[in-house]
Amino acid sequence: MLACFTSPVFYFGTVSSGWPTPSDGYLIQEADRSMTTALDQFKLADELGYDWVGLTEHHFGPFSLTPNPTVFAGAMTQVVKRAKIALLGSLIPMLNPVRVAEEVAMLDTMSKGRIVAGMLRGTPNENVTYNMNPSESRARFEEALTLIREAWTQNQPFGWQGRYFSFRSIAVWPRPVQQPHPPIYMSGSSPESAVFAALQRVNLALAVTTLPLATEAAKRYRQEAARVGWVPLPSNILYRLGFHVADSDEQAAADFEASHARRQRGSPVLANQALEAAIAGTGYYGVDYANQRARNRRTATLADRIELGQIIIGSPATVAAQANRIRNQLGAGIFDLIPAFELGERTLHSIELYARKVLPELRD
Repeated sequence: MLACFTSPVFYFGTVSSGWPTPSDGYLIQEADRSMTTALDQFKLADELGYDWVGLTEHHFGPFSLTPNPTVFAGAMTQVVKRAKIALLGSLIPMLNPVRVAEEVAMLDTMSKGRIVAGMLRGTPNENVTYNMNPSESRARFEEALTLIREAWTQNQPFGWQGRYFSFRSIAVWPRPVQQPHPPIYMSGSSPESAVFAALQRVNLALAVTTLPLATEAAKRYRQEAARVGWVPLPSNILYRLGFHVADSDEQAAADFEASHARRQRGSPVLANQALEAAIAGTGYYGVDYANQRARNRRTATLADRIELGQIIIGSPATVAAQANRIRNQLGAGIFDLIPAFELGERTLHSIELYARKVLPELRD
C-alpha cells in the first residue's frame, strides 16, 4: 500500500463564497503563508516516508492556489528529496499538450526521475477558465493524452494534425528520465473514462467521488482491461480521500469541532468541500450528474462521509480499520491523502501519526 500526501494549498484568509471567487478579500501575506505551509507539509511528508507528494490544478478560487502545478512542483524538487512528486494533475483539455509534455519531462529531469503524471479533464465549472466548449472536453482530453505520450516516446521530429491540436513539428527536449515515460494516471469516475483508461493501459485515479461509485468504476476498469488482455494491479488504482489522525477518537472529534468552528468564520474545512461547492454551484452549463452528486455530498454528515469512504478520521487504530475497509472493497493500491482540516500543529501531528502508526500496518 502506497501513500500520496497531497496538499490543496488552501488559502487561509477569509473570502466570500462562490465561483469564480471575488478577490476583494485577497491578502498577499495569506497566500504566502498558504504556500509556505504547503511546502513545509510536503517536506515533512517526505521525511516521514510517504511514497508520493501530490499537487492539484484548479482555477479562480481559494481552494487551490496552484493554477499551474508544474511551477509549484519545480519548487518541490528542491525540497522533497526522496518521495515521488505527483501532478494530480494537469487539466490537459484546456492546455497546450506539447507544453505539458515539455514541462513534465523537464520536471522528471530536475527530480531525477521522480515525477508521476496525472492527466485530468477538470471540473465542470473549469471549462469556463479558458473558455472551452464543455462538449469537447472528453475528446480533447483523449487526443491531448495520446499526443503527450507520442511526444515522450518519439525520437524523431514529427508533425501532428488532429481534430483539436495541430503542430508542424514536435521534438521534446529534455527527454523524460523514466522510460518510456513517467507513469500516467487519469480520472476514471465516469464509465467512458474508465474504459478509455483500460484501453490505453493508463492508471486509474478516482477522486471527488464515493466508495460505492469508485468501486463500480474500478470494476469496469478491470473488466475492460481483461477484455483487451491485461490485468491491472492494485498499484494501477489510486483513490483520493480526506484524512485526519489524532491520538484518540475523542481528540479527532474535538479537532473536527474546532475545524467546524473555523469554517463558520470562513476558513476551509473538509478536504474537497470547497471544490465540490464550486462544482455544484456552477450555473454556466446547467446541472449534470456530477453536480448533483456534489450537492448530495455537501449535505452529508461526518458519519456519512466516513461510510462513503470520503474521509478517514480518528485514532491510528480507527483510521487503519477505515482504510483497510476501503482498500479491501476497492482494491486500490495507492491512497491520495488530503488533510481534512487545517489546524496548524494538529494537522502536522496528523501527518506524522499516519506515517508512523497507520501506514506501516497498511504496508504489512
